[in-house]
Amino acid sequence: MIYTITFNPALDYIMTIDSLEVGSVNRSKTEKILPGGKGINVSMVLTNLGVENTALGFVAGFTGKNIEDIIKERGCKTDFVILEDGLSRINVKLMSKTETEINGNGPSISEAEVAELFAKLDKLKEDDTLVLAGSVPSSLPDDIYSRILEHLKDKGVRIVVDATGDLLVNCLKYKPFLIKPNNFELEQIFNTKLHLREDIVKCAFRLKEMGAVNVLVSMGKDGAILVDEQDVVHDMVAPDGKVVNTVGAGDSMVAGFLAGLYEKNDYEYAFKLSVATGSASAFSEDLATKEEVHKVYREIR
Repeated sequence: MIYTITFNPALDYIMTIDSLEVGSVNRSKTEKILPGGKGINVSMVLTNLGVENTALGFVAGFTGKNIEDIIKERGCKTDFVILEDGLSRINVKLMSKTETEINGNGPSISEAEVAELFAKLDKLKEDDTLVLAGSVPSSLPDDIYSRILEHLKDKGVRIVVDATGDLLVNCLKYKPFLIKPNNFELEQIFNTKLHLREDIVKCAFRLKEMGAVNVLVSMGKDGAILVDEQDVVHDMVAPDGKVVNTVGAGDSMVAGFLAGLYEKNDYEYAFKLSVATGSASAFSEDLATKEEVHKVYREIR
């Protein structure tokens, strides 16, 4: 079974407007509400691909209930911790000539509610997979990722980490099964500019030396690179297509990789499916469906 954790889920309220005039009344042309959060995105894409999984995390208030209702309607299983106080956040995205975002802060999470999440993690078994993805709200300790990996280190659970900066680096000593930085995050980690694909590969190997088992680097329109546990380098340019929405494309890559690995236990296939899934989501207004993914997969050179 695959589990995902989203520490600070959101409702993304997306509005398109002709132009944003600060200090004036602005009227939208279209509105759309979607559940947000990297782990939730991974869960929804896995479900689209027919892979059973369960979404974990924290939700609060009527907005939290709405988040859970939407993803259940999409076929996802959930086992959220229901917070006693506060509201799950709403992120407002204004789509005009430029994109403007106003992101909510999210509810406070008590130590007792963190313990409730850990109790759910105790149910994970050997060969289960746990995806840790996204930022950590201010009410949680900075080392929450590391605490989870420490808690699960002897259970044989495969851990996937999709995070930035120290949040990712501090997990490496626990030998996570997969990490998925992008090229800009690699530059931040190693404090250097990466101009060549060879430089990105070198950084991926350095992350493996620091503990990562597999390193999947997303590079947007430039495709992706995987250095797998056997130190084999897989390199692929992005398939052709019109980019409509990049939100969730990286999360879709994680879902595609896990779906491919669960299907065939083959890194080359999992890598190709991850690129196809990330691209298919980027070419769509919403997260990619199975049909959209396999259409892109067939077109990859």
